[in-house]
Amino acid sequence: MAHMRTEPASGIETAQVSDELLEKYNRPGPRYTSYPTAPVWKDDFSPEDFEKICAHADEQGSPLSLYMHLPFCESLCLFCACNVSIQKDKRVAIPYLAALRQEIEHVAGRVSRKRNVSQFHWGGGTPSYLSPEQMEELFRHAQERFTFAEDAEIGVEVDPRVTSLAHLETLRRLGFNRLSMGIQDFHPQVQETIHRVQPYEMTRALILAARGLGFQSINVDLIYGLPHQTASSFQATIGQVLSLGPDRVAMFSYAHVPWLKKQQGSFQAHLPQGREKFRIFRAGLAEFLNAGYVYIGMDHFARPEDELAAAQRQRTLHRNFQGYTTKAGADLYGMGVSSISSIGDAYAQNRRDVPGYQTAVASRGLATMRGYRLSPDDRIRRAVIGRLLCHAVIPKGEIEREFSISFDEYFRSEIERLEETRADGFLVLDSDEIRVTPIGRIFIRNVAMIFDRYLGEQQMDQKPLFSKTL
Repeated sequence: MAHMRTEPASGIETAQVSDELLEKYNRPGPRYTSYPTAPVWKDDFSPEDFEKICAHADEQGSPLSLYMHLPFCESLCLFCACNVSIQKDKRVAIPYLAALRQEIEHVAGRVSRKRNVSQFHWGGGTPSYLSPEQMEELFRHAQERFTFAEDAEIGVEVDPRVTSLAHLETLRRLGFNRLSMGIQDFHPQVQETIHRVQPYEMTRALILAARGLGFQSINVDLIYGLPHQTASSFQATIGQVLSLGPDRVAMFSYAHVPWLKKQQGSFQAHLPQGREKFRIFRAGLAEFLNAGYVYIGMDHFARPEDELAAAQRQRTLHRNFQGYTTKAGADLYGMGVSSISSIGDAYAQNRRDVPGYQTAVASRGLATMRGYRLSPDDRIRRAVIGRLLCHAVIPKGEIEREFSISFDEYFRSEIERLEETRADGFLVLDSDEIRVTPIGRIFIRNVAMIFDRYLGEQQMDQKPLFSKTL
């Protein structure tokens, strides 16, 4: 087992990437928070199908991860590609929360109280759009219907622009121990262009208050490739971020999808492209590595003592719809508009519009609109892609033992295609493993795409289904 190691990131920040490689590999591709990806899922997957997979999961008795989507925001950030509802009138949350509580009750009725909740997360939108009283009512409703583990990770996304000390005090008193907040960029021109003005001082004050209240982990989100960004301006932002001392950082590539989100077209002319965007990425990468953070993969960094970094060292890291997580083996139950569940060998997604979600829950208790049951081949490929993205290595023996296959025979054509990425310096191909090099980690989504049997079948000739990989 000694050879089954994760490739360290040393050297990645100084990796030399030619314009030809950028042109060749910077193309649309999935982020692989699931495999198969959402475009493959079926619209005939019904609430009854969801209840069947819940029943089977209960027989297995796996721990639970709960996600609840709170979609409302007071204003629209122009870069955003999330499922949000912009509402100044906060009374709209009242019927939505009633529907969410009804869905919680329906799902909880199909989950044994013997199964512990190891992870609980509120995302959005802006969960702190709710009042502290609404937050408490929603949390208590879930807490009364599920069994929470004593060491459960309980996290919430907050927006420093609308989050008060009362919000933080309520969340901490309820047992929330993790905060995630968007920063994106501190440069005033960038903030004004993307319609998210969030001064450093405001963000710092919220983080200091959260630390004082005893939140164990604070994550911040950044985005590279935003309008008017440069490598030097992004370095300045990261310097400010480092002064805040976050435990984890997500540094996402800006996903420009104006055919899906029309508001993004407003700053098309000011976006850094190609080599310029890559310089911004590499500047960010170097700053975090030089500050001692561990490059977890794709777009995540963590302090060496953080659980994510420890899980990667121990090869127990997992990836789901919330990104990288230490809670491997947990079934994810998503509730709320557009939420996605990953339960056993199946996925299910809720209705994506708030009125449709509320109507469906009122009539059925669930709002399932589509889903997917994995085939034996899907399960094998999910395991391969998961190991690649979490640990930058595919130990062939592990896959062979888990699925009773001969890796080289099963993936004969994929191994042939990997030769090209090996020649470009991204991989080391050994008889017992496929290992990604430091420079290959920059292009790891492209490597994963080689194992995706559905990409060629999906519509890629008109508007791309995915954002670009860099």
